[in-house]
Amino acid sequence: MKRIFVAGHNGMVGSAIVRQLETRGDVELVLRSRSELDLLDQHAVVAFFASENIDEVYLAAAKVGGIVANNTYPAEFIHQNLMIQCNIIHGAHLSGVQDLLFLGSSCIYPKLAEQPMKETALLTATLEPTNEPYAIAKIAGIKLCESYNRQYGRNYRSVMPTNLYGPHDNFHPENSHVIPALLRRFHEAKLTGLDEVVAWGSGNPMREFLHVDDMASASIFVMELDQSTYADNTQDMLSHINVGTGVDCTIRELVETVSRVVGFEGSIVFDTTKPDGAPRKLMDVTRLTNLGWGYSIGLEQGLKSSYQWFLANQDNFRK
Repeated sequence: MKRIFVAGHNGMVGSAIVRQLETRGDVELVLRSRSELDLLDQHAVVAFFASENIDEVYLAAAKVGGIVANNTYPAEFIHQNLMIQCNIIHGAHLSGVQDLLFLGSSCIYPKLAEQPMKETALLTATLEPTNEPYAIAKIAGIKLCESYNRQYGRNYRSVMPTNLYGPHDNFHPENSHVIPALLRRFHEAKLTGLDEVVAWGSGNPMREFLHVDDMASASIFVMELDQSTYADNTQDMLSHINVGTGVDCTIRELVETVSRVVGFEGSIVFDTTKPDGAPRKLMDVTRLTNLGWGYSIGLEQGLKSSYQWFLANQDNFRK
C-alpha cells in the first residue's frame, strides 16, 4: 500500500488529484488541512514527514490569485510560495521520499514567449511584471526539484499547467479567473433578467483552457512514468513538462460558449476600451503527447460540468 501525501488537497487541483487516487485500491492517502499542518512552518513540515512514512508527494499547495491580488500582495505571493515549496521538497528529501510531483504554472514563461510556449523558453527573457513574484517562486520550485535530482538522485518531477478550471474553482466576483468569473456573471445576468453582458476587450485574444480533472489525470500519469521512459521522451530527466490541450480559442468564442451553457438569452457587448492583454497564450504539449497522454474533456463539456458544480455549491461562495 503506497502512502501518498497530497499537499493542497482542498484546492482545485489537489482535490481533483485526490478524487482520482481515491478510486485506487493500492493507495493510502495522507491529507492534512491548514489547521492540522502549517506548510509555512518548516519544523512542523519536517516533523510531519519524519513521522508519516510517505512514499509519494503531490505538491499542489500554493498561494494563488488573480492579477489584482498578485499586484496588491507581491510579497506574500513570493514569500509564501517559496516557503511552501522549500519546506515540502526539503522535508520530503530528509525523510527519504524518492518520488514527488511539483505543480507550477504557465506564468513561468517570458511575457513575449514564442507561441506555442515550449519548455525550452524558460528563463530566456523577461517575465510578465504583474505576476513576476509568483512566477519566480514557481521557477524556484522547478529548480529545487532539478537540484535534488542532480545532487541526490531523487525523482522529483514538475508539471506546468495551462489555464485550469472546474470543480472547486474560485468564483469570487473580484478575485476569480476568467472562466469562473464569466460563469458567475452570466448566471447572475440570467437571474436578474439583464438584457446584455459586457465583456472586456475585443474578444480577439486566444487562450487555452484545461479541465482540472484532465490536469489531475496528467499529474498522476507523469508521476507514474517509468524513469527511463520519462528521460528518453523528454530529452532531459531534470526538465519540467507542459500540460494542456494544445488547442486554444478566442475570448469571444469562450464568452459565447459560456453564455450558451448558462442559458443567457440577452446580448453580449465587447468593451474595446478595456485592455486585451497578450494576443495569444498557448502551451506546446509535444513532450506530454509523445509520452502518451492527451486530454479527454472538451471545453463545452467541461464548462457544462463546471456550471453544474457552481449551481450545486453557490450558497458556499462569498457574496
